[in-house]
Amino acid sequence: MNRNSTDITRTRSRYERIAPFYDFMESPMEAIRFNQWRSRLREEVTGRALEVGVGTGKNISYYPSSADVTAIDISSGMLKRAAKRAALLGRRVELMDMDVQFLGFPDHSFDTIFATFVFCSVPDPVKGLRELHRVVKPEGKMLLMEHMRPSNPVLGLLFDILNPAVVRIMGANINRRTMQNIRLGGWHVFREEHLFSDIVRWVEANPK
Repeated sequence: MNRNSTDITRTRSRYERIAPFYDFMESPMEAIRFNQWRSRLREEVTGRALEVGVGTGKNISYYPSSADVTAIDISSGMLKRAAKRAALLGRRVELMDMDVQFLGFPDHSFDTIFATFVFCSVPDPVKGLRELHRVVKPEGKMLLMEHMRPSNPVLGLLFDILNPAVVRIMGANINRRTMQNIRLGGWHVFREEHLFSDIVRWVEANPK
């Protein structure tokens, strides 16, 4: 088994383990800001859309009714909770067990691709972003809301020090250089908005 396969297995196991109480763990952050930030998906998601890392389905209530959404995750426990949420909301969404690093979709399948707080936990984020670049339509776009390593040198060092502990507890890397990864994935960033300092950012990109 290669390193990436081991990391995928570890990531899947971690999210299976925390799925039952994941919403509770994140509820303070959701109440303070995350819900407000997620709400912009109503205006931005169009056409045939792919959500990466649907988790427990926190974005489902913000899917526009006009969009045809497929949502993927690598955790069956998360997908079960997303399915329950979709049913309660009366929303139609195709939920699939799939890894963003190895997408089972043809080239140029989606008008919109979106993910919220996902690429902090993908074992090889550049590989995942390249796969998304493959499946987006030439005139399509990608929407990301991600936390990343701050540019402040002192804070950046602190995030580097804390990262191993955060990964063990939450499964998320807090020191990813996500803007660099997006560009390495072949994307052209045409909008970047700082939501919380420069740690949490809203990013819009299209294929080059």
